[in-house]
Amino acid sequence: MSTWRASDGTEVKVVVVNDRPCLRICRWRDDRRTLIGYYADVRDVARHVNLADLVQV
Repeated sequence: MSTWRASDGTEVKVVVVNDRPCLRICRWRDDRRTLIGYYADVRDVARHVNLADLVQV
C-alpha cells in the first residue's frame, strides 16, 4: 500500500479495514506515533494535513 509523509511529521497511509480501503493518518513526534484517525475520503484527510505538502515514500 502507499504511504505519504508531510514535513510536519504527519503520515498518511492507505490501509484495508474490514475489506475496505481507507486512509490512516498518524503524527510522528519524538519517535512516537499518534493515531489521528481512519478516513474514507481525501477531503476528510485535507482537514488534518496540507495535501500539497505530502510526498510519497
